[in-house]
Amino acid sequence: MSIPLSQGRKAFKYMVRVTLMLEIISFDVDGTLVDTAYADAVWLEGIPLLYAQEHHLDVDMAREQVVKAYESIGDMDLRWYDLSYWFDRFKLQGSYEELLDTYRYAIHVYEDVMPVLEELHDLYTLIVISNAHRDFLNRTLESMGGYFEHIFSATSDYGRVGKSENFYKGICRTLDISPQKMAHVGDHIEFDYHAPSRVGIQAFFLDRKKATDRQALHTLGEFREEIRNLEKCQE
Repeated sequence: MSIPLSQGRKAFKYMVRVTLMLEIISFDVDGTLVDTAYADAVWLEGIPLLYAQEHHLDVDMAREQVVKAYESIGDMDLRWYDLSYWFDRFKLQGSYEELLDTYRYAIHVYEDVMPVLEELHDLYTLIVISNAHRDFLNRTLESMGGYFEHIFSATSDYGRVGKSENFYKGICRTLDISPQKMAHVGDHIEFDYHAPSRVGIQAFFLDRKKATDRQALHTLGEFREEIRNLEKCQE
């Protein structure tokens, strides 16, 4: 008797989970561990304010011109993420490091993050896999303590935008681990769910805003429950 394809997939996933013990848990950052307030403050407040001062404009006019410049590059261009590029392009005074430090107060870690990190840190190797530039990541993750053993930035470390299948494969090779021994959670349906899933990573889509109709997690507490379910399969 043949097994329906859907049942076959479920059986295969179950066997994978049983035979390959989970060792590493990976987290996206913006929208997963922290909200976007810090990035928004730097890009939409800090840069326009410096631009207004340099070019003798009111802040609203400066912001309009700055955003138009961002859009002319587009978020698929590495320069979009590089503050040093924008400081040079806009001929801004000061340093981008000072700007990043000025807005540290805007870093907001979601309330459910620290309890989950504290619990999982005792059981697994925790890492970060993010599209964000290291200039932002270093400051953002400092606010969470030393829970993460490895931090991977697609834009800074690999010179690419987005997290593709090859990107995840490369990280698995770097860590010398089978993809099936890793779980990943993030808020981008392609970069944090579909791409790692195709590689064999146990991926989870986190939709904190409940903005989609897709089957998704809404808190990291729910993600922790999913990890518990995987643990039961491995017993």
